[in-house]
Amino acid sequence: MTAAARDAQLADKSNAVCRMGSMMLTSGTGSYRVKAAMGRVAQALGIEQLEAQVSLTEIVATTREGSAFRTQVVEVPVPVVNADRIGALMRLSLRAAPGLTAAQLHRQLDHVERRPDRYHAVAIITGAALACAAFAFLNNGRWQECLAAGVAAAVGKGLQVGLRRFRLNQLAVVALASVAACLVYLLGAELLRLALPAQAVPLHEAAFTSAILFLVPGFPLITAALDLARFDFTSGVSRLLYASLVTLAAALGAWLVAGAFGLTPAEIPEPALSGWGLALARVVASAVGVLGFAVTFNTPPRVAAWAAGIGTVANLARLSVVDVGGNALLCAMGATIIVGLLAGWASQRILAPRISLSVPAVLIMIPGASTFRALVAAINRDPVDAMTNATASLGILLALATGLAIARMLTDPAWIAANPRWTEMPSTPAQRRLRGH
Repeated sequence: MTAAARDAQLADKSNAVCRMGSMMLTSGTGSYRVKAAMGRVAQALGIEQLEAQVSLTEIVATTREGSAFRTQVVEVPVPVVNADRIGALMRLSLRAAPGLTAAQLHRQLDHVERRPDRYHAVAIITGAALACAAFAFLNNGRWQECLAAGVAAAVGKGLQVGLRRFRLNQLAVVALASVAACLVYLLGAELLRLALPAQAVPLHEAAFTSAILFLVPGFPLITAALDLARFDFTSGVSRLLYASLVTLAAALGAWLVAGAFGLTPAEIPEPALSGWGLALARVVASAVGVLGFAVTFNTPPRVAAWAAGIGTVANLARLSVVDVGGNALLCAMGATIIVGLLAGWASQRILAPRISLSVPAVLIMIPGASTFRALVAAINRDPVDAMTNATASLGILLALATGLAIARMLTDPAWIAANPRWTEMPSTPAQRRLRGH
């Protein structure tokens, strides 16, 4: 084979590998999983070595065969989370076996690309509403706050889904959805105030932040933490900045409404429930919340059900230990270790990416109210309150990320290696099952 023919063949293989990476990246998964999928298909295509740098919107990949090499840069739009596509691409990469050609890989990727979304917009909006209503309860809201938060989240998510087709600036869409959700929450709270006795007035100031939880960038936050744990600063920092900007846009929209109506996002008193009644309510709320988030991520029903079970077990354990005086940070870390271990175990049995199982389960534990209070205090130039709430929120977020990283290191051999070679990824039980070994 001539040198020109070898270069052309390597170019075809490189294009196919980069397409795999770009589809994984635009589906919202982390840098590690993008590189691992690229490495598996590169090895199957006969590429000897793959070196890749992945950020939020770019991939720079170098492929090598003998003395020939090719460096390619791929730009992608800001990711939109699609757990179903992440799973399909993961299984495709695990099935890749020596002898695969670039044309075959492209056909397989075409098939994945043509897959329709699993849920209609109505189901996604309903999922967001249920998740926010459940989150309102887990933040000590009564049924009035849960109802108002759910309706408000449905309107906000509907606006976000509707505006997405116009390809507007994502931060502007997030801010508008936040304003809409908060306004609808206040309207619902006022209607309930008129319809109910005075003693049953909803706590506007305390619970309206639950209505915008659907805007929390869960996948970027978690994947940023995991990337940073592997010292992948290119991807981790870019994802963290993106997640911070989205969170700031959502908080800005809520702050505008809070400022206009004189609301204060204070703490909510604990509910009057106790004992088994409270535990049962938390089980239901945790399961519904995780399931709602999973639906918004286009997670397959079976995977969503597993995520709901994992999240319920971990969150109930966390809340129960906190109730008896446990340290909130240690409880958060312990809960996410449980999530990570259970997700790792389940992912090998249902052949699903563990991130699709772990992110919805962890989202229900994110301290949304204290984060919002910190941002509002910072905007209002109250440094003491801002630092107090920010420290509490960051501590919980770091504990959640640490727990997932520890669980990953305990269950994934590639995470133990400092710099894995992406074309020499260790075999997994799921890979052996898919190949029929």
